[in-house]
Amino acid sequence: MTHSAPVPPDDSHLRALLEATAEAVEAAEPLGSDHAGAGAEVRAAVGQEVQARAEELVALSQDLHAHPEEGFTEHRSVAALADLLHEHGHEVTVGLGGLDTALRTSTPDNGGPHIAVLSEYDALPGLGHACGHNVICTAGAGGFLGAAAVAEQLGGRVSLIGTPAEEGGGGKETLARAGVFDDVDAVIMLHPFSHDIALHPFLGRRQLEMVFHGVGAHASAQPFMGRNALDAAVAAYQGVSALRQQLPSTDRVHGVFTDGGARPNVIPERAALLFYLRSADPETLRDLAKRMTAIAHGAAEMTGCGVELSWDAQPAYLPIRFNTTLAGRWSVNQLGTGRKPLPPGIVPEFLTGSTDLGNLSFRMPSLHPMIAVSGATVALHTKEFAEAAGSPSGDKAVVDGALGLALTAADYLADEALRKAVHDEFEASGGALDVPSFFD
Repeated sequence: MTHSAPVPPDDSHLRALLEATAEAVEAAEPLGSDHAGAGAEVRAAVGQEVQARAEELVALSQDLHAHPEEGFTEHRSVAALADLLHEHGHEVTVGLGGLDTALRTSTPDNGGPHIAVLSEYDALPGLGHACGHNVICTAGAGGFLGAAAVAEQLGGRVSLIGTPAEEGGGGKETLARAGVFDDVDAVIMLHPFSHDIALHPFLGRRQLEMVFHGVGAHASAQPFMGRNALDAAVAAYQGVSALRQQLPSTDRVHGVFTDGGARPNVIPERAALLFYLRSADPETLRDLAKRMTAIAHGAAEMTGCGVELSWDAQPAYLPIRFNTTLAGRWSVNQLGTGRKPLPPGIVPEFLTGSTDLGNLSFRMPSLHPMIAVSGATVALHTKEFAEAAGSPSGDKAVVDGALGLALTAADYLADEALRKAVHDEFEASGGALDVPSFFD
């Protein structure tokens, strides 16, 4: 038996990228805001409420980090979140929109504007909270508690909505289709990262399974009586590889073989591939899907096989539509914590993934800033990032993030001109999209 090791990737490009990014970060100026937001008295009350809950929020974050649960099974996590809210006098509904681990609590409906803070709490298989959802959950809870303390006097309403299974499950889209967000005017949340960023793009994502059906035969005695499904799958994979050269730089396609036959002496009658498709705009994602469909049918035809395409076993994810007006208030509200949220384009925008918050951002104004918990070289979905999410820097992000979300929610409720600007920007960007039918 012989063995050879893989060739280590050359990291010179990564090192040059990190050096250039560090220089750009140092020179960057944070986003500002043309709006006053909430008054000093309200801001002080919000800050006092968040600070009073800081130890409880950090304790909950550490508890979730120590007991990670995967999407749709976050029963312990959502119960712990509900307990915290109950302790502070808020009625909580666990289980809504057809999802057992979804959560909602709201201040009284007084007919005023309604903003929702979002929490996520699902973890990754084998990696725990390597996306930092323990920070997302508890910063969201703190943001709600801080804003709830002033919502009534501001003539508005604030909710906390716990959204299960962001990691591939599309919980937000499921809840949206069930009407959970129908009475919500805007949503805000945050995401842990390696940098503080007010606006960072996330790509839309679709899933595609290609299953090729051939005719089995003895690969030696009667190969001419077969139609090789594996050949079709290989042709499709190579077709996708050729396609990459013609894709926009923001597009990504990555796939794996999930079935390639059982034995070399039997021509495979079935072979399958699973692809993720990502793109920066809904329209380019839709075009990418059409091109992938053409490749699959072409591979089937050239090998005499049939093909079955299955799209989006879980809801498709749209890219995030920015709202710079909300992001400006977030940025201003973070400066007091010592953070300097970066504008877009400073940290390379291809260092990103996908999130179901994108689906909400095409329904209503949305905020999804990044908050630093790790060093610049640590990537999401790694054990190193999981460690950072449970470290003192992760704890600090919980408190700083809770304050930022609470103040931004209070700004939205208090400042009519700000609200108008938020919604005018949303309409100018295209307004609400019919998300469920977009890829039909």
